[in-house]
Amino acid sequence: MTSHPRLPGSLGGGDALSDTDHSWPVSGSTGVHDSPYLSLRIDTIVDPDGGEHARAVVKPNGAVGVLALDEDDRLLLVEQYRHPVGRRLFEIPAGTLDVPGESPLDAAMRELAEEADVIATGWESMLHLLATPGYSTEEWEIFRATDLSPVPEADRTSREAEESEMAQWWVPFDDVVDAVLAGRIRDSMTVSAVLAAQVLRSR
Repeated sequence: MTSHPRLPGSLGGGDALSDTDHSWPVSGSTGVHDSPYLSLRIDTIVDPDGGEHARAVVKPNGAVGVLALDEDDRLLLVEQYRHPVGRRLFEIPAGTLDVPGESPLDAAMRELAEEADVIATGWESMLHLLATPGYSTEEWEIFRATDLSPVPEADRTSREAEESEMAQWWVPFDDVVDAVLAGRIRDSMTVSAVLAAQVLRSR
């Protein structure tokens, strides 16, 4: 390990730059809430000096997102109402891993069909994320979908609640990048997927 020549910290890089598994002891844990979608507990963790600290841990099911591009480099966005933030958001199709035994790829395929009436034959895992690791265990996987076609009318999902007013938009990819950088699109999964795709194009 080499120290930075002028600033606090060490120099690093290469393949060694990776998150690692680590845990502090837990002296106690109290369940607060449990539902099919998420659970909440309060853990008391013990630091290396023996100090104890209460930490909320939210455990959702995890989620997947789909960055779907048509043959003219238009990105599929869904627009829907999100009650907690009081806004209609532009997002990539996404959803939770709420079907027992379903793989992330199968969930992504299902969500694309349910939210956008679209299926794809080209699939590639492009990004893994921890949503809010300060208090949540939630993991996200984002897939790129290509070679798209519509779901037959008779096989389409009947959408309910907020999804009943969901709108589908096909937007030039560069316009979406501009909207993300300008702060007009702020959903974190969508922002991460779009910027990752933009970086991959330059490599």
